[in-house]
Amino acid sequence: MRFSRYYVPTLKEDPAEAEVVSHRLLLRAGMIRKLTSGIYSFLPLGLRTLQKISQIVREEMNRAGCLEVMLPVVQPCEIWKESGRWDFYGKELLRFKDRHGRDFCLGPTHEEVIVDLIRHEVRSYRQLPLNLYQIHTKFRDEIRPRFGLMRGREFIMKDGYSFDRDEEGAEKSYWQMYEAYMRIFERIGLDFRAVEADTGQIGGSFSHEFMVLAETGEDTICICTSCEFASNLEKAEVVRGEVEDGPCPPLEMVYTPGKHTVEEVAEFLGVSSDRIVKTLLYEADGRPIAFLIPGDRDLNEAKVRAHLGINELRLASASQVEQWSGCEVGFAGPIGLSIGDIYADRLLKGRKGVIVGANKKDHHYVNVDISRDVKVGHYMDLVNISENDPCPRCGGPLRFLKGIEVGHVFKLGTKYSRAMNATYLDENGKERYMVMGCYGIGVSRIMAAAIEQNHDQHGIIFPPSIAPFEVALLALDVGDAILMKECENLYNSLLEMGIDVIFDDRDLRPGFKFKDADLIGFPIQLILGKKSLKQGVVEAKDRKSGERKDLPLEDFKEHFLTFRDEVWKAWGI
Repeated sequence: MRFSRYYVPTLKEDPAEAEVVSHRLLLRAGMIRKLTSGIYSFLPLGLRTLQKISQIVREEMNRAGCLEVMLPVVQPCEIWKESGRWDFYGKELLRFKDRHGRDFCLGPTHEEVIVDLIRHEVRSYRQLPLNLYQIHTKFRDEIRPRFGLMRGREFIMKDGYSFDRDEEGAEKSYWQMYEAYMRIFERIGLDFRAVEADTGQIGGSFSHEFMVLAETGEDTICICTSCEFASNLEKAEVVRGEVEDGPCPPLEMVYTPGKHTVEEVAEFLGVSSDRIVKTLLYEADGRPIAFLIPGDRDLNEAKVRAHLGINELRLASASQVEQWSGCEVGFAGPIGLSIGDIYADRLLKGRKGVIVGANKKDHHYVNVDISRDVKVGHYMDLVNISENDPCPRCGGPLRFLKGIEVGHVFKLGTKYSRAMNATYLDENGKERYMVMGCYGIGVSRIMAAAIEQNHDQHGIIFPPSIAPFEVALLALDVGDAILMKECENLYNSLLEMGIDVIFDDRDLRPGFKFKDADLIGFPIQLILGKKSLKQGVVEAKDRKSGERKDLPLEDFKEHFLTFRDEVWKAWGI
């Protein structure tokens, strides 16, 4: 491909709308353009990278025995009502009516569609296991789309679904997909982690997220420095430490004038914040519920939903707090609280000498023995893990990193097959529910995540596996016929080797060509000018390391392939 005939509308200045590095560089490099909020057009360079990512995904899915399909983007409401998600999914589901007044939506995911397809086609155990996938457009009506491709409304995704006879088969399919995902991200050349994760709106029994490590990542993950444990904060279990023993003084109510917050109460009473127990009042699926957690911790609502099977969880309003506790916000406590359901974090089990609200304005209880004074319904893991906590697997030290989610695998079980009556006949002719798995990869998000992880002040640094072109051949003196002839020879030689190359034959100053090549992030630059031609060499530049090396024009193929191998090895591909 020749640069002079290619559509690459690069920008010199950062667009005002760009919020993060990948958004800024994708726009500047002429790879995407915004149509409207959260919706982008992919230009030729951007599409090439999308296609390369898709091809790697496709090859590994096929290698794992999956079969590719293409499912409709427009979905009828009936199947969503069958699964129970029509109302539960929320406003991210873009709903509309057709000319006949029938309800439809634009698919943000395809569990309902794939189950509807399979339940009408698969009847016998002999047809299972089955694993189908697609690479297709999705739409989620994000309330605040931002960060370009990182959180758009329309995006490209690979979603796959496995159907098995039983739990054993489903678990086997799950780990096959896990291994396939590991190969995908290794082949792309990304620094990533697979972490234990919450199942969220998809549902299911367990899952893993695949996180690209980047300082600009929206998610925080914790990893153990001593073992293989890795988890996101929503899922990471907090291990209970030693609990104090011995007698606890009698319960006592004390005056705490105007002290509402944990910090204020702790300072007033001269104790550390972990001696305070927060009583958090919520409305859970329409009923009041209380959570008790240490004062130095935050409630993890994802854990609450997962443990209790709650769909809608909302912090109680000031009027609700007053109604349920009998006092204004800031003094609610578990002793005498007129709420039936009180859940406490496991860290509080057996705790003595703690402080709680007294359900009376300007008063708190001290010398509280949780087992003696509080009627706790259940103890469970309710709080966010911290870097000071031990690893829940081996007890080793933890480290927090920033990451960008680019893939997610779920073991769904029979959640959707039961709801939508997707069954098969086993060896004995007995009807059984298919056991499912769900596997997603954000194809367009990978392009953004790769840039967030790999860039410098000059522009993008693409891994060679997904760069729009692996090699940029830069002719510095296009008016020199002899030089251009040699460039043509190099260009044709690269094409014959099967190298993905773009030939910058534009009649522009060298500085412009260097800046464009760095901005777009071509992994290898081959630079030929009058001086290097006279010396019988072409200069090769590794975009990632900045290393430059003169490759002899004689026996160019051999020297180039050696240099290329070094570039790929540096990426770990």
